[in-house]
Amino acid sequence: MSASIPDGDTLSKVSDLEVYDTTGRKIRLGSFFATQRVIAVFIRHFFCGLYVSQLTSEYAKLSKAFEEAHIDIIVIGCGDWQPIENYSDITGFPSRKIFADPSLSVFHGLGMNSQTLARTPTGEKKASYITKGIIEGSLWSIWKALKNPLLIGKQGNIAQLGGEFILGPGNQCIFAHRMRHTEDHAEVLDLLDRAGFRSSSINNE
Repeated sequence: MSASIPDGDTLSKVSDLEVYDTTGRKIRLGSFFATQRVIAVFIRHFFCGLYVSQLTSEYAKLSKAFEEAHIDIIVIGCGDWQPIENYSDITGFPSRKIFADPSLSVFHGLGMNSQTLARTPTGEKKASYITKGIIEGSLWSIWKALKNPLLIGKQGNIAQLGGEFILGPGNQCIFAHRMRHTEDHAEVLDLLDRAGFRSSSINNE
């Protein structure tokens, strides 16, 4: 189920759902992938930036290629829209490409229904973006929260799991990955490969 592709009916329904941008404006989800391919990354909450920081680093190497291929990339969190600017400052990912789904309607519509605080199971290799370790990573999130106390409580449910989807053009999906635990985002280079950007070309930039 973690990699099951949503069908056309599901995507049609999800397309009509709305998310919030950094100003609190509602935007129809389907508008992002109506005429182009979009990599949609669903994060756990707005105080969890390890994965998107790695994503930002790789995206920076390919920004021109993204434009030429007419492929976009967006990040969607389960919290309120107010933390978006702070999240952008911390991760380096453009705030104009970050959105909020506080009702979890899009998360649930795409099958991301799991909530857990479980980490990588014993014997399973940790994802490459978990480079700071669980202790330092947790302290990093706490530091961000304390730095912006007015945002505490607006970051979203820390137990909510996310995932990654490659959507469009139109109501089609060519890749789906739903997290099974809190350290289970898809490998960034694998995700970019699925979107048509070969790892070799990224590493040679």
